[in-house]
Amino acid sequence: MDLLARREHAASELRCKLQRRFQDESLLDEQLRRLADDKLQSDARFAEGYVRQRVQRGYGPLRLLAELRQRGVAGRDAAMALEVAGVDWCERASAALRKKFGHLPPLEQKEKARRIRFIQRRGFSADHYRALFRD
Repeated sequence: MDLLARREHAASELRCKLQRRFQDESLLDEQLRRLADDKLQSDARFAEGYVRQRVQRGYGPLRLLAELRQRGVAGRDAAMALEVAGVDWCERASAALRKKFGHLPPLEQKEKARRIRFIQRRGFSADHYRALFRD
């Protein structure tokens, strides 16, 4: 409960943190199941909050899906969190690009490639950066 009082956690995160305290694996499973049954822990709720936070920081859907998968969130919960967020990903990609590089368009091909790599690292798809760099 102390961990969940601070912030939402995915079930796999809780498992890793609580394995230090619980030596008995069956007791750990029982406690995690109880937390989920009492709706004190929810991977779906964790995913929604995580997506909201990371979208504000300028990350795209591909990176968010990978990060959620890394944290042990099921694919359907991660996809649902992205859908519920209702984000215009092209606009978010554009905002991230403006924040990093300003409003001026790239003058050279080398600069354009640098900006595309930045957008890719942020987790936006090819469609998103194609829409941004139409000539």
